Amino acid sequence: MGSFDLAGHSFSFSGHETFVFRYTWLKKAVDAVKADPRVFGKDDAIVTLGVGKNMVRSIRHWGLAAGILQEEPKSRGTAMQVSAFGQFLFGNGDDSFGVDPFLEDPNTLWLLHWLLISNAERSTTWQWAFNRFPSNEFTREGLLQSVEDEIRRINLPVPSESTLKRDIEVFVRTYLSGRGNRTSAIEDSLDCPLTELNLLEEMSGTSLLKIRRGPKSTLSDHVFAFCLMQFWESTGSAATSLAFSEIAYSQNSPGTVFKLDENSLIERLEQLSFATSGALSYTEGAGLKQVYRKEGIIDSLQWLRTHYADTHSAVTGV
Repeated sequence: MGSFDLAGHSFSFSGHETFVFRYTWLKKAVDAVKADPRVFGKDDAIVTLGVGKNMVRSIRHWGLAAGILQEEPKSRGTAMQVSAFGQFLFGNGDDSFGVDPFLEDPNTLWLLHWLLISNAERSTTWQWAFNRFPSNEFTREGLLQSVEDEIRRINLPVPSESTLKRDIEVFVRTYLSGRGNRTSAIEDSLDCPLTELNLLEEMSGTSLLKIRRGPKSTLSDHVFAFCLMQFWESTGSAATSLAFSEIAYSQNSPGTVFKLDENSLIERLEQLSFATSGALSYTEGAGLKQVYRKEGIIDSLQWLRTHYADTHSAVTGV
């Protein structure tokens, strides 16, 4: 059993076919879907995408899990479309260019990480490990037991142990580079791009895994602000203030997803006013730490545009 439904939300422990996504896969998905929305259901998809049959299914899964693709309404998953975010990052097929189609900016990787962790429907283990697991240190067996216990708690059928083990191994390989000696550039390319984020480490001589908490030097203030705004909007709150504790510790919050310690998070929040041109601001007073937002519509995507425009200028000297 690969998926189950809870309170109207679908959860999954399969779909990736045991493959992590690779550097070219998301762009392949965007270009192929733009050319043919039904590409993933066709016999010649292996030729179009240049990969094996199982990898075709895996590319489809990762495109959906990362929010780059979405199913066309009423198509029952047979037809796909490129999401607005997919177009922003990867372009709209051959007729336009995205801001970072080849994943050269580490902030694109942070955004993909953010989207994966936020997607409990297709990345259940990922969401669980970063949001709900009680410790930043764990073993594969401990994570598996925790997931099984939660499924039993909500009184749903537990997937087979082999299914959960495979899913947990793919989760680990999403963030942890392959073990053993590297002998060629081809082997290097098989790692998931998110290993560059250095979020996960395996303790030497043990089976213990650790999610690294602390400052994230490659995460830009603009991208952080965009994710904070996405989190705020996801809460459905119309309030003009958001408590520090929510930003730091709530499920799917920037503090939780990026594993920022309190001091690092405060430093980020103190830069908000500059990064968002005053749309968001952070204050401390009377024992309260809060972020405030200006009234009216806030175009948080503009903060991403600013980041990529600044990055491009820094690289090209324009």
